Amino acid sequence: MMKEEELHPEDERRRLILVRMLTLAGATMIPLSRIQAAWWGSTPKKLPDNKSIFSLKGDVRVNNQKANLETRIRAGDVVRTHQNSEVIFVVGSDSFVMRSNTEMEIEGSSYFIDTLRLLTGSLLSVFGQREPNQALNMSASTATIGIRGTGVYMEAEPDLTYLCTCYGQVAIRSVADPNDAELVTAVHHDAPKYISSSAVKGTRIRPAPFKNHTDAELKILEAIVGREVPFGLESELYTGERREY
Repeated sequence: MMKEEELHPEDERRRLILVRMLTLAGATMIPLSRIQAAWWGSTPKKLPDNKSIFSLKGDVRVNNQKANLETRIRAGDVVRTHQNSEVIFVVGSDSFVMRSNTEMEIEGSSYFIDTLRLLTGSLLSVFGQREPNQALNMSASTATIGIRGTGVYMEAEPDLTYLCTCYGQVAIRSVADPNDAELVTAVHHDAPKYISSSAVKGTRIRPAPFKNHTDAELKILEAIVGREVPFGLESELYTGERREY
């Protein structure tokens, strides 16, 4: 079972380096676009319609085939990253950062997603707005999440799911007890949650700290689908929870 305060060493190292780079940009007047290009290999902008992958490193597989920058990703695909690997990609109006040792199944029609199944690992996502009859669902071993137009970060382990609603609204429901549910509305990482397989003090959904993702990554994800995050540039260096629990 995942320890609630456990960090993934490689991903945490990258996050801390990124924060230091952004701090340097603020202190030296180096344009943010140059910092982003140095970190991800190119300046973030909306991907062409015939592209899916913004960047990748290491061993990334789509349907068990090794991916490259020309690989297309769509509904029906299974995406997997191995050790020390990462991929940033787009499917329709939605975009994702998959960290090391992560596996996800994508369901829907062509480039329109209606269901994401995070089997293991860590995923940062931003989603385009849906029509009222086009709800998007995410799932992990202990939780199902109903989403419309929001940004979320999820970590999935067999007995514990971590979910930060970075902005927007989600409906969280325990897999073990569907009546154990909570509606979360967040402006800026306001209410991270753990969803466990067993109840603690009568509920499987409880407060968690902010961890393991950055506003800079969210800005990248929104940029490559032609949008902006709903907060200002000053949020680049966001590294801690906004509420005390």
